[in-house]
Formats: sequence, C-alpha cells, structure tokens
Amino acid sequence: MDRRSALKKSLTAGAAAGAAVVAAPALSQTRIEWRMVTTWPRNFPGLGVGAENLARRINTMAGGRLNVRVFAGGELVPPLQALDAVINGSAEMSHGAAYYWQNKNVGLSFFTGVPYGMTSRELTAWVRFLGGQQIWDEIYDKFGLQGFLSGDTGTQAGGWFRTEIRTVADIKGKRFRTPGLGGQVWQKLGASVTNLPAGEIFQALKSGTLDAAEFVGPYNDLALGFHQIAKNYYFPSFIEPGLATEAVVSKSRFRALPADLQEVVRTACQAEYDQVASDFYANDPRALATLVEKHGVQVRQFSDEILQAGAKASLEVLDAVRSSNDPLAKKTAESFVSALNLLRTRTEGTDSPFLRARERFFKIA
Repeated sequence: MDRRSALKKSLTAGAAAGAAVVAAPALSQTRIEWRMVTTWPRNFPGLGVGAENLARRINTMAGGRLNVRVFAGGELVPPLQALDAVINGSAEMSHGAAYYWQNKNVGLSFFTGVPYGMTSRELTAWVRFLGGQQIWDEIYDKFGLQGFLSGDTGTQAGGWFRTEIRTVADIKGKRFRTPGLGGQVWQKLGASVTNLPAGEIFQALKSGTLDAAEFVGPYNDLALGFHQIAKNYYFPSFIEPGLATEAVVSKSRFRALPADLQEVVRTACQAEYDQVASDFYANDPRALATLVEKHGVQVRQFSDEILQAGAKASLEVLDAVRSSNDPLAKKTAESFVSALNLLRTRTEGTDSPFLRARERFFKIA
C-alpha cells in the first residue's frame, strides 16, 4: 500500500470514528422518558399487569426512542390521584378508570361503564366508530389530556356480601364499596356507598368499615382475598356490564411526539385493550372455580326484585345526566344512548339468541 492510499484510508477511518462520537449524543437526545402512574397495585392480575405490558409494548415498538416507566398505585402518587399527577405535570401518563374522575365531569363515567349500559363490544364500537372518542377528547381537552381505551374486564361480578341479599330491603344501610354511576344506583337502592382503590378494600372489609364490596371479578378478587371475609359472591353486575380502563397522556407531551410515535402509543393502547380482555376471559372462570372449590364461596344471583329496582334507579341516574346543565356531560349521555339503542339491536337480535340456543341445545361432554 503506498503512502497516498494509506493516508486516504486513515482519513476515512478517522471521519467515521468522529461521526460515531457525534451520533451517540444526538441519539441519546432523542430518547424520550415518560412516567406512567397507575391506580393499581404492582403485578396486579389483569389491570396492573396490563399497565406494565402496555409500557413494554410502547417501549418495544418505539425502538428505544420513547421509554415509559411504570409506577404502581402509591409508589409516586396515591392511586386515586393518578390523573391529577398528569394534569399537574408530575407524570406524563396515567392508567386507571375514567369513572374515578367523574367529579371532574360526570361524562367521564361513560367511558368506563354505565349501569345497564353497553357491553364491552358495544362500548368499543361507540368509542371507535360512533363518535365516542371525539366527545371524550372534548372533555379531556379542558384538562390538557388525551385518553385512550387501554383494557377491558368484560361484565363484572356484582359484589361480595357478608350476608345474602334477597330483597331491596336487605340493601338498606349496607356500607358498600362501588364507584361511578353504579355507585349512585346503589345509593338509590339504600346502600351507603364509598370508593376505595384496590389495595385498600380488603382491610376495610376486614375491619368492618365495609359490609360489602365489588371490584372487578374472580381473577382480581381472588388475588385481593375478599373470600376470606365474605362468602356470598353475586353475579353478574348490572352496573358494570363492560368495564373499560384508560391510558391518559398529557396532550402537550403527546402532540410533541413525532407522528410515528403518536401512532405507537395509540396502537399499543388498542392492542392492550384487546389483550386484557382475553386475559380476563381466560382466567376469570379458573379463578371462580378456585374460589368455589377451595374456599367455599357461594355464587349467587341478584333477585328479580333487585334487578328491576336497579334498572329503575339506573334510568333515573342516566336521565339526570341527560338533563344536566353541563353541555359536555349531556352531549356524552345523548351520544351514548343513541349508540346503545343502535348497537343493542345487533347484540340482542343476534348474539343473545345464539347464546340462549347454545345453552339449551349444545352440550359437549
């Protein structure tokens, strides 16, 4: 090799090395760090794990350019202050349930679950295709937030009770943990209602502060240990027919992302919504079998008297929102009712007859 070729090779190598030195800091500057605060205990089945999986999904899809770090309920802020943490800038993202924040606008409850309202599939159809997301965006715009559906528990259990409840009279005075519009329904039935985060319910039951509680269903409730206190487990819930969880992002931080990373967050939330739904559907029946066979839990159904009274109270609660002086809450309720009346024709005209036929005629040994 002559001196000219050697010098050229040396200069080329030096330029490449210099580029690498320059590129490394530039790459590190493009790495965006977000904190996600949740309302769930760490490693909590379905919901807490769903939040952690969502973060991993975003981190992987973003290829290292966006990194979401998860803080379980109480690790950075108390569980029921998760949304406020995003509003005040203590975190960039939260994971919880929209009806926890109905004190900010009652319309938010419609994006979690409405008594005698939409099933999971109906809710998803409303949000994705029938204008629900646009109204949700209007509500959260007032707080500088962007909300996404992020998980789905399906139809929930009705709750854990120390004693059987056969009539509406049996509900009177019961101290009952249940949130959202459903809590208002139970209040109309005579219960004294409160909301507590998941990690505080067991102790409240154990101490006698609560007489009854509902959270989600067998998968979560087995992990929380409610069966150690109460043995009467009621199915199904008439106040939470298709509960959805949410991931909420600071709108300014979300809009500051490049378009491809915005799509990563949006698509990851949608994927995790469906993943969580399958997780609950697979594990609720197994958890219920454990509760019954190993822990002596008695599975019961609400009486027709309670169901009818619950339906009447649910209509009253819904009508109150529809006549609200808050234009966004009213708009949300009207959109929800319009979509429900459309979607139930498919559910009740196609899905329900099939399920009744399968239950009656199709048995597999």
